[in-house]
Amino acid sequence: MRKAISLGVVCTALVLGGFAPPARAADLRAEGRAAGGDKATAVRVAHALLALPLALQLTRVRCERVGAAGFCGLTLQGTKFRGRVDAAAFRAEVDRLVRGAFAVDPALVEVDLWVTVPAAAREGAVVSGDFALPSAKTVFAVTVPRALAAQPSANANVFWDPTFRRELAHGSTG
Repeated sequence: MRKAISLGVVCTALVLGGFAPPARAADLRAEGRAAGGDKATAVRVAHALLALPLALQLTRVRCERVGAAGFCGLTLQGTKFRGRVDAAAFRAEVDRLVRGAFAVDPALVEVDLWVTVPAAAREGAVVSGDFALPSAKTVFAVTVPRALAAQPSANANVFWDPTFRRELAHGSTG
């Protein structure tokens, strides 16, 4: 009898307490990578982009809103690719990600995309506080206004680290 009462109390508490089913893994990944003042848009963008098969790891989606205009930043990890990536495949992935972000929200007016790699820190380097050295190095960056979304990686506002570009020219696994 005691077990039946305990089970009844637990079931009632779950029903009255608004028990929600556990979140799906894809939702948790999107939520964990989303940031910024417009987090709802960031979650939607992250969810859409993480559904794509990606060679590079999407580590952060940050969205902001200024008035009616939205701005989104995508950060990718430039190491440990999921397979071999050459320059053409890299550019295709950048283009697909930027266009994918624009497709999620018509109010987005600009998408920025960065690819970073861990910065080499020498032994004894300061890694926190006022004299901290950067922990990541940008190896590719592009700013894409909506008007140039057709081919984001070919626009004039592209930064390439020469070493990263050279590695991709020969094909790289990151």
